[in-house]
Amino acid sequence: MRRTLGSVCVYCGSRPGARPEYREAAIELGRALARKQITLVYGGASVGLMGAVADAALDAGGDVIGILPRWLEAREVGHERLKELHIVDSMHTRKARMIERSDAFVALPGGLGTFDELFEVLTWAQVGLHTKPVGLLDVGGYFEPFRALVRHAVIEGFALPEHEGLFVSDPDPHELVEKLCSFERPVYGSKWVDGPKGP
Repeated sequence: MRRTLGSVCVYCGSRPGARPEYREAAIELGRALARKQITLVYGGASVGLMGAVADAALDAGGDVIGILPRWLEAREVGHERLKELHIVDSMHTRKARMIERSDAFVALPGGLGTFDELFEVLTWAQVGLHTKPVGLLDVGGYFEPFRALVRHAVIEGFALPEHEGLFVSDPDPHELVEKLCSFERPVYGSKWVDGPKGP
């Protein structure tokens, strides 16, 4: 069943990264969302890949919602061009609001904050708190180690093989959005299953 996405949350770095293709992919994703009339929901900053994806969506006529903690606003990283910028009290509130306002999620290359957001939204999907699609914009194979880590957890018995199907991946922004629209959540039993008995 094909989904209609009204909004997509984008997680990405507040730094530009070491390769120009990271910024190029962020710009193309922002444009792609605007062309499809999908609202961009993101962390509200004007710097790094966060600023690049927001600027691209705005320049292409798209709608952008930023959600920014007050302490970051005080450091003058808030995006001044946003018509809708929500200032919240904490990082926890920021992440919860971003999840609430979004129909799907995309992670671009980023650092520890991006990993934190990605793992949280996948954990919520794993335990059934939401059924929204999650995508990795795998620019230059950036997320190969992430996929390998998830696979390692499966091999070692800490995750189910079906959990690898909780996210989709593609290096092309347009193709990734299409995969989000056609995403079907894997079917599996409870996360809490009995594993092998110890000695």
